[in-house]
Amino acid sequence: MNEPEKAWHGVLVATALPLREGKVDFDGYAEHVGWLAANGCDDGVTPNGSLGEYQTLSAQERAQVVTTAVAAAPPGFSVMPGVAAYGADEARRWAEQAAEAGAPAVMLLPPNTYRADRRAVVAHYREVAKVGVPIVAYNNPFDTKVDLVPELLAEIHGEGLIVGVKEFSGDVRRIYQVHELAPDLEVLCGSDDLALELAIAGAVGWISGYPTLSHTPASSCGKPLPAAISAPRCRSTGRCIRCCAGTPKPSSSRRSS
Repeated sequence: MNEPEKAWHGVLVATALPLREGKVDFDGYAEHVGWLAANGCDDGVTPNGSLGEYQTLSAQERAQVVTTAVAAAPPGFSVMPGVAAYGADEARRWAEQAAEAGAPAVMLLPPNTYRADRRAVVAHYREVAKVGVPIVAYNNPFDTKVDLVPELLAEIHGEGLIVGVKEFSGDVRRIYQVHELAPDLEVLCGSDDLALELAIAGAVGWISGYPTLSHTPASSCGKPLPAAISAPRCRSTGRCIRCCAGTPKPSSSRRSS
């Protein structure tokens, strides 16, 4: 598989996993991944989404979901699995499995057994980062009860532990704060209903459930979203909206005004 340089860019579909009589239909899943790639969602997929059905799978099934997605992915199509687990050791093992399967990046929640404090969160990402595969953090304070606030993300990124964050807090101001505190940390939209706002603010990607749920062809809802996310344009000037604003990362004074 010939992945793009930054596998977390563009629209990555949070895929559903087909089940038949309580068992995973791996052939059906491979067909679904191939269908998405052929029908307009040609950036990639995110299997084993961190709040999906992976928690009910056996270890063998969870691993096979990843290998199935990688095998079904055409050239240039990213597979960025979720590697969430109760603790760092288990999450590291899933990151190792994803890397061995050929995944170019992984998505990682903070520890979710308890309300981890700052030290526990940093230690969690340190351990998984030892695998060497690029990590996109996943901030979902609603379900994990751990909020990866911009200051904490900047600390984790400053140690070189993450390359991006899937932002699901629902607060569109977060992306501006992240850009100020960690200019090189890339933000992905994690909420389908905030894709436009975060794209305008400079998100480089969108992990979306919409294409896998819609009954319309993926090409009608997935394009030209990658271009819109990477460089939203001003209707009057045709220039990148962020350039029209004078800076790609708005300052706090501009935001407060």
